[in-house]
Parts: sequence; C-alpha cells; structure tokens
Amino acid sequence: MSPSIHDLPALPRNPEGPVFKEPWEAQAFALAVHLSEEGLFTWSEWAAFLSQEIKAAQQRGDPDLGNSYYQHWLNALEQICKQKGLIPVAELLRRKEEWRLAYLHTPHGKPVELRASEPDA
Repeated sequence: MSPSIHDLPALPRNPEGPVFKEPWEAQAFALAVHLSEEGLFTWSEWAAFLSQEIKAAQQRGDPDLGNSYYQHWLNALEQICKQKGLIPVAELLRRKEEWRLAYLHTPHGKPVELRASEPDA
C-alpha cells in the first residue's frame, strides 16, 4: 500500500480534510502535494522530512501545541527542495529576504504581497 496524506504526522484536520488557519498554510500544503505529484520526491520522502523537522523543532523547545505545524511543513519543504536541488540555496535565501521585507513594509491588517518588498512600492 502506498503512503497517503493520512500517514503524515499530526496533520491538522477535521472530518472534511486538512484545515488551515492562514492562506500561506494552504499554499505550502498544496506546493508539497504538487511537487510530489510531479515526481520530484515521493510521499514517503516527504513524510520523513516532515517528521524530522517536527522532531528537531521539539528538541529546540517547540511545545508541539499544533499551532506551529505548518511552520514545520514550510521548513521541511525548504529542506527537501534544497537537498533535491530543486532550488539553489542563494535563490531560496533571496526570496525569503524579499518576503521578510514585504512583511516589514506592509501595514498592519493588510495582506502581505511580495511587491511590498520593493523600495518604491
């Protein structure tokens, strides 16, 4: 039997399926599913990366209350993409900095958009 979404550790869900508190969580979820469906990594590999990330976070002191699950998902996604060579590390770091700047330049309560990282945005 092949691995499925039900094999993932601690996936926040209700009877209808996965639940997300923020749009970025759904986007990170969808990206991992899409990359796996495209054959860039297997679901078993993904589950192993996610499990490793959750264990590492717990060792760093994450109380594992469920509210950081998709942060672990995102960290695992970055790690598997780096290991598989799906994105150059320099590009990943550049993009993360763009999002950080966009966040810092976005008024409270407004959606963060990448163009807000640009100086004249």
